[in-house]
Amino acid sequence: MKIQVREVPPRSVWALQQAGIHPLLAQLYAARGVHSVDELDDGLGRLLPPSSLRGALEAAKLLADVMAAGKKICVVADYDCDGATACAVALRGLKLLGAQHVTYLVPDRVTDGYGLTPPIAERVKAGGADLLVTVDNGIASMDGVARARALGMQVLVTDHHLPALKDGLVVLPEADVIVNPNQPGCSFESKSIAGVGVMFYVLLALRAELRARGHYTVRPELVEGQASTLRQAQDRPSSARTEPRLDSLLPLVALGTVADVVKLDANNRRLVAQGLKRIRAGHLPAGVAGLFTAAGRQAPAATTFDFAFALGPRINAAGRLSDMTLGIECLLTDDAARGEELAKTLDGINRERRDIEAGMREQAQLAADAMIDEDEEPPPAIAIFDPEFHEGVVGIVASRVKDKLHRPTFVFAASQAPGKEHELKGSGRSIPGFHLRDALDLMTKRHPGVMLRFGGHAMAAGCTIAEENFELFEQALQQVAHEWLDAATLTRRMDTDGPLAPEYRRADLVDTLHKEVWGQGFAAPTFSEIVEVVSQRLVGEKHLALKLKHQGQPVDGIWFGHTEALPARVKLAFRLDADEWQGVKRVRFLVEGAEI
Repeated sequence: MKIQVREVPPRSVWALQQAGIHPLLAQLYAARGVHSVDELDDGLGRLLPPSSLRGALEAAKLLADVMAAGKKICVVADYDCDGATACAVALRGLKLLGAQHVTYLVPDRVTDGYGLTPPIAERVKAGGADLLVTVDNGIASMDGVARARALGMQVLVTDHHLPALKDGLVVLPEADVIVNPNQPGCSFESKSIAGVGVMFYVLLALRAELRARGHYTVRPELVEGQASTLRQAQDRPSSARTEPRLDSLLPLVALGTVADVVKLDANNRRLVAQGLKRIRAGHLPAGVAGLFTAAGRQAPAATTFDFAFALGPRINAAGRLSDMTLGIECLLTDDAARGEELAKTLDGINRERRDIEAGMREQAQLAADAMIDEDEEPPPAIAIFDPEFHEGVVGIVASRVKDKLHRPTFVFAASQAPGKEHELKGSGRSIPGFHLRDALDLMTKRHPGVMLRFGGHAMAAGCTIAEENFELFEQALQQVAHEWLDAATLTRRMDTDGPLAPEYRRADLVDTLHKEVWGQGFAAPTFSEIVEVVSQRLVGEKHLALKLKHQGQPVDGIWFGHTEALPARVKLAFRLDADEWQGVKRVRFLVEGAEI
């Protein structure tokens, strides 16, 4: 591994410090592209306007018309955390805004597959819906949208994924309205907004449309604030309709945004920051509170790490191994007891997922090791299939193998769908410099028919192949990897923030750092420098506990999932953490990597 230090523009650091930003935070922000304190303003007023999101205003008009006519709306969700939170935001938000007839349907990962399909459209129609709304899917569902409209339904597609291509041209479904920042002609600056964020923006536009139609007689700011104003509001006639606040949805928006690992650009950071503020203040849905309890986390001290590594995986587990309806119901309930019960159920499913993943990861690693000759580098790309693998966990396993070997990796499992046992479902994860979807596209051109279906992005993609084509797929993937990847790209690199000044090795500063919004594209602080290893031992048989000297001062460290001994002096990349013993907080280093 090569440990690198991020460049830090000194003028940006100076400008941030002059504005009152802590010196360490100023350095960290500047290294992540923040040049002025205005960019750190997370107020709701700084959010991009809904009018700049193509299709949002048209979607608002469509929804307002449907609601006014008393028609039925059905939301078709996706089976991951982004899809689940987007569905919950849609149902909660539409009901807040006055919709009377709103239901949802979430596809089954095994039997339905991804996206809006013709059979799903038929089930929605059978349920009596007049308007079908997709969340976190639909942009590539040509057949499903066409079938829905043929059945007499209107279709609103809300999505954030890249549109499909045919002969190099973008192809869009024939929906009544499409809201997607990545569709042609959309000027919305936050192209990385999650599916849940897109739905939230549609609701903002809908509220503005209903306001313009005179639906509300009292604005929310008129009934909040001073007690005298509240008394005046209470004296209003019962016919007065107060414009609802939508900020109660922000905890769900924040959770889905972080869990979907989208880039935390300025707009996404504001959405996440606003959600975190409400959770820390105790304003969160009952099911989300239950998830914090089930995960052993504290909502008043919520962080983006809780979303990414505690709550998100528990929601995702339902879609991987069971039925995402459990996850959505957990996010919808306002009953504390039911929220706690559903969260416990999701926690149990997640434990099962971890057990399955552990076994699959071990098998996948053995298969990957078998491809590597002793003392030689692994091949430029990895493809693994085992008949015992579970299709709901292949993406996680692919990510683990990719992280360990630093190679584009696909992991396949046999389809569990009736009548499709001969098919393999694969999930891939990539490394910087290797665009996974483009690679699959090139492979289909060179080997027509090798893939039945494929899609995805640069860093993550999925595909379905016939089992008999696995070896051909593996050969084709490695051929593209040979052509596109060089030695520099195949060398693992870790960007860090350089040495940590000893005065910043404080528990209170650890808390300050944890409260900030970190995530994809706005990486959590990772420092690096040479330290002395005083002692080291294995704990739990798979973690390395360390006694270190950092700039002459003792500090504990731990490297989770690492068992190989370190030399007496070594350059480490580490994050700051604090553990508590007998009421005293102490700083420790969470090791992320070593340059040996």
